[in-house]
Amino acid sequence: MIGINLNGKVALVTGASQGLGETTVRRLHEAGAVVAINYFPDREGVHAKKAEALVQQLGERAGCFTADVTEPKQVSAMIAAIVAQFGGLDIVVNNAGILRDRTLMKMEHADWGAVIATNLTGVFNVCHAAAPVLREGGRIVNISSIAAFMGFFGQSNYAAAKAGVAAMARVLSRELARRKITVNAIAPGVVLTDMGNSIPESAREQMLGQIPLGRFGEPTDIANAITFLCSDLASYISGQTLHVNGGWYA
Repeated sequence: MIGINLNGKVALVTGASQGLGETTVRRLHEAGAVVAINYFPDREGVHAKKAEALVQQLGERAGCFTADVTEPKQVSAMIAAIVAQFGGLDIVVNNAGILRDRTLMKMEHADWGAVIATNLTGVFNVCHAAAPVLREGGRIVNISSIAAFMGFFGQSNYAAAKAGVAAMARVLSRELARRKITVNAIAPGVVLTDMGNSIPESAREQMLGQIPLGRFGEPTDIANAITFLCSDLASYISGQTLHVNGGWYA
């Protein structure tokens, strides 16, 4: 039977101390990959503790690496540290993201800037640093969002950033194809992470009524799709956006 085997692959997941990032790390590790867990260097050390606990749970083939993806020097140092510790890099999953939802009239410039810096420029920073060292046949997966395609109320910053990472995947798929590196995006619907659960209950009920499969996504639904795109089974898929949303948007 054909299965997913990532033995010998080194995978970086950004924003991986919790939520979808953590679940993705676990799936890639289960498939045999060495996993580099990126976490945001918050002052309280909350993300560091979560990342370190995850490494302890996984045991071998795991390490944690701090970097604010909005800071190019930190990202470059992180990539260098991963290569030094694990001997190379094969997979990059750009998952780090934040929300600062407000309507256009109420949105502060800081709300716009923070979301674009993390969700879009952060992806550029990671790809810019990682692309030169990715081994031939590597994989890049950018996490986009259904919000980029449906235009949810109050998410002009988030939707713009997530549309940008899908567009970036299309461009990079051409630029990196010579080295057999595939670049794709995944656009989840509403997923039951802390971010998804922060949506007001009334809005969630309205959204649920529009999903043909009748449920919100679980982190494993998205992590499974990411793992597929990182595998040899997806070696001829590049420049695409895979919508994983229960049929809500197609």
